Amino acid sequence: MFGNPRYPTYQVFLAAAIAALITVVLMPLFIRMMRHEGVGQQIRADGPQRHLVKQGTPTMGGVVMLVAVIITCMIQARWTPDLRIALGAVLATGSLGLLDDIESVAHKRSLGLTPSQKMLGLLLITVAFCLAAVNVCDVSPAIRFPGGLMIDLGVLTTTLHLAGGINVPWLYVAFVFLLMAGLSNAVNLTDGLDGLAGGCSVGVMMAMAMVAFRYDAINLSIFAASIAGACVGFLWYNGHPASIFMGDTGSLSLGAAFAALSVLTKTEVIALVMGALFIIEALSVIIQVASFKLTGRRVFLMAPIHHHFERLGWDENKVVLRFWIIAAAFATLGFALYFKLG
Repeated sequence: MFGNPRYPTYQVFLAAAIAALITVVLMPLFIRMMRHEGVGQQIRADGPQRHLVKQGTPTMGGVVMLVAVIITCMIQARWTPDLRIALGAVLATGSLGLLDDIESVAHKRSLGLTPSQKMLGLLLITVAFCLAAVNVCDVSPAIRFPGGLMIDLGVLTTTLHLAGGINVPWLYVAFVFLLMAGLSNAVNLTDGLDGLAGGCSVGVMMAMAMVAFRYDAINLSIFAASIAGACVGFLWYNGHPASIFMGDTGSLSLGAAFAALSVLTKTEVIALVMGALFIIEALSVIIQVASFKLTGRRVFLMAPIHHHFERLGWDENKVVLRFWIIAAAFATLGFALYFKLG
């Protein structure tokens, strides 16, 4: 382990630096491999016309990001149960995203797995993660709100008499599924412009690293910081014009990491504030679809909302930079509200 365990803040920031360095070093090799194999991103035909030039850009960069996170955690962190569970959820979700990316590339279309296939995969991952969190890490099935309010979702709990008894808090499992599936898909929808999802995730993950640090979960803090660092390293090649995209491999796993960290640090509600930019992106799609089906009219020029601003004439870099600022502001607000949890 690099660094001195007596200085945990040093370990956290060093983890971010190591993950960034690993990503920067490995990504060119991955890009060359993807180009050699002819693996490129498929661009939606109904999107902004200026995005069509991105057709064929190497994708699945999330693979390198996940490798960087794993190596960094091996170097910097102790493999405690909470870290194992969080990393397991992220790798499983990343694998689901990888299948989606492979399906998309193989059939040369912008859509991969069907929505039902994705939801089934996320459901299985969430159930396994939630049961492990509750039964292995003793995570409480109660939801904490700023100000001290707490709602216990463990009122409907079943004990399965397997391997000494497994508690299944059904309401909490359902809540965690909504949280993990919602955040994973929200980050996935945000990943529509060069550098957008990666840059927004940096601030959110560093805020989660600080939350985990205050929660006295140093290994989760290192985990979150390593994800932030991997995003920074990825941005070196994903800035406009992007040399590679993260694909669903990266975006789904980023959302899953966010959800897993919030559950393991009991900040599920705070996470909704920290990740408000992602949620706004997802809501813009829901509103657009609902409005068109009910009234035949569209609320936005195009959804997700970042494309709306492009249609208004904003330059892609301007949209990305301003969304980074908004995401960082929400992350800061969420961290401030963390002190109100009581």
